[in-house]
Amino acid sequence: MTNSSIGEALDDAPLSLFHLRAMIISGLGFFTDAYDLFIIGAALVLIKNEWHLSGTMVGLVGSTTLLANFLGAIIFGRLADILGRKKLYGLVATIMSIGAILTAFSPNIYWLIAFRFFLGLGIGGDYPISAVIMSEYANVRDRGKLVGMVFSMQALGLIAGPMVAITLLASGISHDLAWRIMLGLGALPALSVIYARRKMPESPRFQSQVLGKTTDAVQQLRNYTSGQVSVSEEQAASHAAKPALISFRQFIRNRKMLVTLLGTAGTWFLFDYAYYGNSISTPLIMKNVAPHASLIQSEAWTLIVFAIAAVPGYALSVLKIDRIGHKRLQLIGFAIMGLAFLGMGVIPGVTSMIIPFLVLYGISYFFAEFGPNTTTFILSAELYPVSVRTTAHGISAGVAKIGAFIGVFLFPIITKSLGLHGTFIITFVFAVLGTLLTLVLPEPANKSIEAMSDAKKPSKVVPQTAR
Repeated sequence: MTNSSIGEALDDAPLSLFHLRAMIISGLGFFTDAYDLFIIGAALVLIKNEWHLSGTMVGLVGSTTLLANFLGAIIFGRLADILGRKKLYGLVATIMSIGAILTAFSPNIYWLIAFRFFLGLGIGGDYPISAVIMSEYANVRDRGKLVGMVFSMQALGLIAGPMVAITLLASGISHDLAWRIMLGLGALPALSVIYARRKMPESPRFQSQVLGKTTDAVQQLRNYTSGQVSVSEEQAASHAAKPALISFRQFIRNRKMLVTLLGTAGTWFLFDYAYYGNSISTPLIMKNVAPHASLIQSEAWTLIVFAIAAVPGYALSVLKIDRIGHKRLQLIGFAIMGLAFLGMGVIPGVTSMIIPFLVLYGISYFFAEFGPNTTTFILSAELYPVSVRTTAHGISAGVAKIGAFIGVFLFPIITKSLGLHGTFIITFVFAVLGTLLTLVLPEPANKSIEAMSDAKKPSKVVPQTAR
């Protein structure tokens, strides 16, 4: 059967090898994002002792990259809607590669902060472009699964960090060299996808619906999918809407889009405060729970939590998200994750008993991945019109990283003042707020990405010449 438009052809396409290829290209970048963001937790334990850092400076080093993520996501997200996804896709991977290498050669704490900031710009830019490219190639039935698979590469990044740390520490090399290798290795996966991203064609939905190059989009889609997606050039051209751009002013003045933005950015902000504050500070948490444990033991427990709790959560979310529903899964995850944090905050003595603590901590991680950590990334990539899709995702991801910055920066300070119990109770409150704010979002599962976004378009749009 030949489809009449590019959007219909992609929506109806069966799960194929070209989907897998797009997922790997996007996902390897996201593996890099996760590794670079979370490896700093292990590295900071070594850097703190070597450079005699205060608690405030530790929080600043751990959170600087997240602040840069905010700028990178917003800047590159907007540029990707103006210049196109393809033009920026290889650039953000290049920035991540260079940034990771520079951090490994930092001569002092101030250069490390500067290089981590530069690295963070690339990571922030990768969020909206990777998510949106996958959502625009995905079919209706498997969109949550495919975008979720991109995001689930974070699981491999989470595991890779502690594995690298344990291997280096067990090898007996100096701590100064160990943390530099930890940070520098983040360049490798980003370097591996630069060429593939430069060869990847522009998103066919963006090329047809925004740039008006329907014929080019049809031909490139046919080549990229090896003929698996059938589109008639004549019918696609006749069904293509007149190219138009929703201006940024129209975007921020549209009530429906603002409510959706409140939902996607707000829930992601609330989640990232809780998630990054705990994840990046996990080595410090383990030190509080088991103060006499060695660094290798703490990293081993971290790896166990990630491998036993986080990875299955990612996997199950990919398998079940389109059946359960994207919004519904976010509600479930927020609720149970919050209860786990409440348990860690109110059960007497739990933060001094390693096994009960790891059980609750593991539950919080499982339902973070089988819930808002995956769904906030997906929902932001599918609820907006194509001409502002990376803009909206970039704003959502950027606002989220402000939440992450606050969580990481304040975590050592709050823990020192209120203890782990108080910190976890605050995290529980954020999870409750995330559950409530999720209710403002629509359910996009098993619906066309065009149908979901068309309802939010303003009645008048700026013509293409106004770009």
